Amino acid sequence: MNLIWADWPAPASVKAVTTTRTGGVSEAPYNQLNLGDHVGDDPVSVATNRQRLLTHLNLQQPAQWLKQVHGRQVIEAKSDSIVREADALFSRDKGVACVIMTADCLPVFLTNSDGSQVAAAHAGWRGLVSGVLEATVATFEQPNSLYAWLGPAIGPEAFEVGQEVYDAFVADMPEAETAFKVSPSHSDRWLADIYQLARLRLQRAGVTAIYGGDFCTFSDADRFYSYRREAVTGRMASLIWIE
Repeated sequence: MNLIWADWPAPASVKAVTTTRTGGVSEAPYNQLNLGDHVGDDPVSVATNRQRLLTHLNLQQPAQWLKQVHGRQVIEAKSDSIVREADALFSRDKGVACVIMTADCLPVFLTNSDGSQVAAAHAGWRGLVSGVLEATVATFEQPNSLYAWLGPAIGPEAFEVGQEVYDAFVADMPEAETAFKVSPSHSDRWLADIYQLARLRLQRAGVTAIYGGDFCTFSDADRFYSYRREAVTGRMASLIWIE
């Protein structure tokens, strides 16, 4: 199982990891470690992949999985096996993993400096512009004591968007224009840097220690699922918990 561990100065008790597409049992086009139960894959394969992952990570309690809707709702993670609707979650309990699923959208990890709370957010462009990161930061007491890590998402040379996306971000935050450049293939469209957009919004919320942000799910087909590249595809999972 090929996993990507967050490279950030978080406390040793905080564990944060993103899966790749290798190490599971799903068949094409979901091969191999698809963890999304809403994309048309065989439910038995998805359940096997999820259990294989949790066993590999030595997580003894059920993780908190979400039904994600590209919004800004944040919930507290529970170990009761109930799938809740939200796009971000936090935990202060040891061993309860917060899980976000992505296949181009941006997974964002957060923790405070003493490791007493962790959080994860699913940040596609709709979630970003609606404030999902600000809402997640607000669950912590001191934003300036937080560490953030930006996991695998679509890169700035592949994320082509329309004028409405540019307008939505710039209307809310004029400096967001620095995260866009005109698409070389379509003069009426933009290339958006989702990592830069996330950094700007985290900084506005008081978070200054921001790490990661050097992946591209679209261009790295060997490691990552990408909805933009293949509409029928699997999902990676990003998990964070307090050990």
